[in-house]
Amino acid sequence: MKSLIYSSLLLVSLRLRGVVGEAAPRPGQPQHKGEPGKFRVVGNSLVSAQQMFLGTNDKVYIIDKAENNPTQVSGHPAWAQEFSLGSEWQRPMDIYTNTFCAGGNVLGNGTWLNVGGNQAVGYGGAQAASQLGGPPYNDADGRRSIRMLVPSDDGKCEWGLSHAHVAERWYPTLETLEDGTMIIIGGCHWGGYVNDPNQNNPTYEFFPPRGDPIVSPFLSNTLPTNLYPLAFLLPSGRIFMQANWASVILDYKAGGEMALDPMPDAVRTYPASAGTVVLPMTPANNWAATIMFCGGSNVTTPQWSDPNFVAIKEKASTSCVKITPDVSPTYQHDDPLPDGRTMANFILLPDGTVFCTNGAKFGTAGYGNNSWAVGQSYADEPQLMPLIYNASAPQGQRWSSQGLSPSEIPRMYHSSALLLPDGSVLVAGSNPNSDYAVDGVKYPTQYKVERFFPSYYNVRRPEPQGLPTELSYGGSSFMITLTVEDLGGEISNIAKTKVVVIRPGFSTHSMNMGQRYVELESTYGATPDKNGFLRVAQMPPNPAIMAPGPALLFVVVNGIPSVGVQVMIGSGKLGRQQVLAVEPLPEPAMPKWAQDFRASKNAAMSTTRGLVWTLPMGVLSVLVVSLALVFGDAVGM
Repeated sequence: MKSLIYSSLLLVSLRLRGVVGEAAPRPGQPQHKGEPGKFRVVGNSLVSAQQMFLGTNDKVYIIDKAENNPTQVSGHPAWAQEFSLGSEWQRPMDIYTNTFCAGGNVLGNGTWLNVGGNQAVGYGGAQAASQLGGPPYNDADGRRSIRMLVPSDDGKCEWGLSHAHVAERWYPTLETLEDGTMIIIGGCHWGGYVNDPNQNNPTYEFFPPRGDPIVSPFLSNTLPTNLYPLAFLLPSGRIFMQANWASVILDYKAGGEMALDPMPDAVRTYPASAGTVVLPMTPANNWAATIMFCGGSNVTTPQWSDPNFVAIKEKASTSCVKITPDVSPTYQHDDPLPDGRTMANFILLPDGTVFCTNGAKFGTAGYGNNSWAVGQSYADEPQLMPLIYNASAPQGQRWSSQGLSPSEIPRMYHSSALLLPDGSVLVAGSNPNSDYAVDGVKYPTQYKVERFFPSYYNVRRPEPQGLPTELSYGGSSFMITLTVEDLGGEISNIAKTKVVVIRPGFSTHSMNMGQRYVELESTYGATPDKNGFLRVAQMPPNPAIMAPGPALLFVVVNGIPSVGVQVMIGSGKLGRQQVLAVEPLPEPAMPKWAQDFRASKNAAMSTTRGLVWTLPMGVLSVLVVSLALVFGDAVGM
């Protein structure tokens, strides 16, 4: 069995692979075609996508639980793979221990972690004869495992195991800290539909290790729905945690917990499984972390453990609430979902909206052999229609399905979704079954992979020049230039352009652990050669706003994003990040030629509109062609 030496972890860095320290190439146009507002099946995965993350601009890594997938690796069924976005080439990967319901996230040096999981199992999820590996799946016990991967585009990277271990954790949550290390929170010892006192692991610990696990009163008191606790790093450097009906702020440095107001309306954690997301953090909101929760199930604490509880009869909640924990302990209601949904995935798009997909109208996450289950699924009536949430829309109009079409594939328990560099969304997985099941079941093990194409997808994308490959916390600003064509033919659109950094996160169980959207501060102007430019600040001088590590950088012109490029935030190493003085940005300014160009174009268009009603059609056609030539010369076309 391969392993990674723990002491070498601090040396693993994207810098060693030449990703940072070089100028980013000018991004081009998307390689794939798709109809805006629609899903398109792009192929079949080798394993079902219970977990998924973007490793490089071209490579997605998919992880399943140990089960009887037809694809083989090293003489046994595979439950991990690499997927190329450009060529759709795939290869199975050996991940050794059972990753069933593990957690994941990325360290500040670009190394991805997959932590915890299940005992070794055989057919149908039954406990294996040996926990050390062996037939039929060769899956050793994964509950204490720390699996590690340094992504690459050479098709040769492999999963390894750290010599360090965690306490037994099935359904843990991982969050990257401001020094690039990891906090690992909660879970249980051997699993089940909900947690219970006999197997609860009410602790958190760190990687690299900082000593024994630390008991959390919050995790001790939120049974039975405290598996996969919802956890988010706050700009204050503390951790917001939510489970069952309770919420706290964890000061992991001092060890204290501060209670916040109870969660309104519904349980949001697994297995209620609401959609959750940190909304875009921008200069306008002072990069505050506002967390939104939508859907889930209004189930009382005693009901979850009641033997007469029939999960599939529970109608999913429509409730949406938000909280800004560093500012207020109180939740605020937002526009409800148009229809109740459990197991939704919320994906931050570069234009600042949130894409909602997957899930069901009735039931919860989980599966079993109950007489009332649909096959083994604890949920029914899939939600096939996606939604878009726009925080800047008037209240009452923030959720919309206008211009969107439904998927044809139910994405139930164990589905995932992930933002891609071209601005589309990869959607995969669904397997509410104890093992591989494709025949005679309503909700089979799903291998079909889809892309969803947002409304901006087919519009000509900006191709900015001067993009960095690394960003510091504070420091000197940098300049990005855009042609008039990049600006949609209007030099004035430079004033409607922003630069955003997105970490797509680790997708599993209706969560994208570590997902974050940060808009950089910028100002604008125009150059003598008739291009627009942005003077852009580095990351805000606070690593807790977005923890160090790899992310995607997009330039968004009037809602149209460039293709994203991968950047390294911070030093590319673990440890305290350097925070530099912020260089003040100049005031925005447009030279007179740009103002004159805009004024002359507006005047010409006004004149043209007047002539439309008075000129014969033949004369009008000549005039339109002539104006096109004039303006083509004006912008250097």
